[in-house]
Amino acid sequence: MQDIKQTGSAAALVKLIRPKQWIKNAFVFLPAFFGGAIFQGDSLVRGIIVFMAFSFTASSIYCFNDIHDVDDDRRHPVKCHRPIASGAITIRQAYALMMLMFVLGLATTLVLLLVPSVGKDVLPTTGNEATETTLGCLGLIGFYWLLNLAYCMRLKQYAIIDVCVVAFGFVLRLLTGGIATGMVCSKWIVLMTFLITLFMSFAKRRDDVLRMEATGEAPRKNTIRYNREFMDQSLTITGSVMLVCYIMYTVSPEVIARFHSDYLYLTTIFVLVGLLRYIQLAVVDKKSGDPTKVLLRDRFIQLIVVAWVLSFLVIIYVI
Repeated sequence: MQDIKQTGSAAALVKLIRPKQWIKNAFVFLPAFFGGAIFQGDSLVRGIIVFMAFSFTASSIYCFNDIHDVDDDRRHPVKCHRPIASGAITIRQAYALMMLMFVLGLATTLVLLLVPSVGKDVLPTTGNEATETTLGCLGLIGFYWLLNLAYCMRLKQYAIIDVCVVAFGFVLRLLTGGIATGMVCSKWIVLMTFLITLFMSFAKRRDDVLRMEATGEAPRKNTIRYNREFMDQSLTITGSVMLVCYIMYTVSPEVIARFHSDYLYLTTIFVLVGLLRYIQLAVVDKKSGDPTKVLLRDRFIQLIVVAWVLSFLVIIYVI
């Protein structure tokens, strides 16, 4: 607990907004990536703008979550070191930072109005269309913020609903990225996004179940509504359906016609191996508690992701 206080208020503020978690917002780039337009016009610039807008908004939610859970965090052996629970940041400071992050998120979204549109076949080219695009992104980001406030206050107490809300948050990131870059999200991409994040959420809850079995105490109020058998079956179901959706995407006629290639199905190999590795971490190594840490620390997962991205890029941009 003393460690956080000794690092100074600036370090504590940075820890509260959790910048390492911003990697989750990379989902906003998927519409342009899968649409073959990541390097076209201003797609990348617009993606970066929405990425930062979602990052600031998510940090606002992290502040509120720690404010709302401060009493529970103080009794937790690990979470007691969080800035608010440890006393490094006051509740008033946390609320101020929460609102600052939310305002920054909205202000960053408005920057979309200043980005000129180059790719006429992809991005909006008129003032009215640019305004509609910006308003659409603001609406989705605002809805994401409100949904997560409800999640922090109540929804996370209900088993199954909690993981579905988390997964739907990633779908909102995807849809916002699609609107910002002018790309229509394929139904397969939407389903895959929901399923893969639902899969990782169940893996994270599985670690809570293991902790409850070991200590006799539930890390979350809804953990008692889960058990190891249910989590294992949930991982199997969501992972399998996600893989099927990915295969259906790669062999769908519209995708083959768009990229003029029928080799996308080969990338399924990396998706399958990635899923198996994640299941291994969850079931065998019991290290799937934080998906962000898994992605940042596990070299095997990193290699699989890089291989998948490179193979996908070569097939849709080179071949």
